[in-house]
Amino acid sequence: MFVKKILLLLALLCGKAYFLMAVDLPRVIENRVYSENIHTVEMYRAGWKLSNPILTLNADEQLLFSFDDLNVEKTDYYYTIYHCNRNWELSSMSQHEYLGAFVDFPLDDYAYSQNTNIHYINYMLALPNNDVPLTLSGNYVLLVYDRQQPDAPVITWRFYVLEPQVKINARITRPVGDGMRGENQQIDFVIDHGSFSINDAYSDVKVVVTQNNRTDNAITDLKPVYVSPGKLEYEHATGNIFKGENEFRAFEIRNIRYNGEGVESLRYIAPLYHATLLRHIPRVQQQYNYYEEMNGNFFIEAFNKREPEIEADYMMVHFTLDITQPLLGGDIYVFGKLSDWQCNSQNRMSYNLDARQYEHSMLLKQGYYNFIYAYKDEISGEIKSYNLEGSHFQTENDYSIYMYYGRLNDRYDRLVGYQRFNSHRNRSF
Repeated sequence: MFVKKILLLLALLCGKAYFLMAVDLPRVIENRVYSENIHTVEMYRAGWKLSNPILTLNADEQLLFSFDDLNVEKTDYYYTIYHCNRNWELSSMSQHEYLGAFVDFPLDDYAYSQNTNIHYINYMLALPNNDVPLTLSGNYVLLVYDRQQPDAPVITWRFYVLEPQVKINARITRPVGDGMRGENQQIDFVIDHGSFSINDAYSDVKVVVTQNNRTDNAITDLKPVYVSPGKLEYEHATGNIFKGENEFRAFEIRNIRYNGEGVESLRYIAPLYHATLLRHIPRVQQQYNYYEEMNGNFFIEAFNKREPEIEADYMMVHFTLDITQPLLGGDIYVFGKLSDWQCNSQNRMSYNLDARQYEHSMLLKQGYYNFIYAYKDEISGEIKSYNLEGSHFQTENDYSIYMYYGRLNDRYDRLVGYQRFNSHRNRSF
């Protein structure tokens, strides 16, 4: 208690706020929005809006985090940072060990929307900054909360800090036995760790592979097939295979005067614009057809607006998927980054018996969007977009490989390797 009082006194003297939080967080922390007023959460490396939220330790880089609050009255938001282990559970270190004396900071960079039908406040944060230097590699979670309710999270969002110690070389191959018209993609890769010492490659190393930044189908339990001096080989293994899935569907709502790509009609019904998309049908029986898209991402942009962060409006977007009968044993969702790669009430579709179609509407900010329709099994919880969209070896996907290193007695897991590459170009970027 004495230490807490001293810290509080120091905080007041320095003109900063210090809160002793008791946030009830889940064991495994995920990207999650806890308030219905919060929309369009983004986190990316400054200068590249479609990048993964990953920084290189001690490099001249920053991550930009932003979100919109549709509550027109300013909220006194604060944020804090948590270091996590390789499984996104809180690490054993105290926050003070990597943040210093102060662990909670005001989120005071904000701006009001301008000339929009739906009014909102845009909040933005850059990391690292003078308050948060980020001196350790690994997994981190940014938590935003309301100062008036410090025990209730508003947003939790994952990001990474990389300590580059190894090189990862990867390529996409067709799995053995997949046939000429296969539906799977195999990720073969070699980790070249050179002089970086690894005591036990089977217990101290964890490799995670993600497809288009999804976490529901991430591969997390891979073990090297071959271990040789300076190299770990993960080639021709049975566990490194993904469904190729299909190219994402797309629509554009950058202009309120003209129908964009994938939009059937636009109309204004006070207090906002409504965009009805073209009717869709399942693609599971269709042949593969390539077209360039953003692998499930979205990009905020508004026609003739210089500052889309505060000048882009919100529109109600209407989705329809024609299916003659409702599917049993699960639900269908509008799925992609626009749903934070999750399936919940915000993106769950309902079945219209009279029209024989699934329907759903989402409030989305102007921009360009990718999405797919996904079926979630209510028993297993598995998300199966290929049941509706089909799956092809030829599909263009972005893959990310993360290598963590932590020995039994280490107090935290280091992120020592990272590589992002594309299945079509078979190259890293």
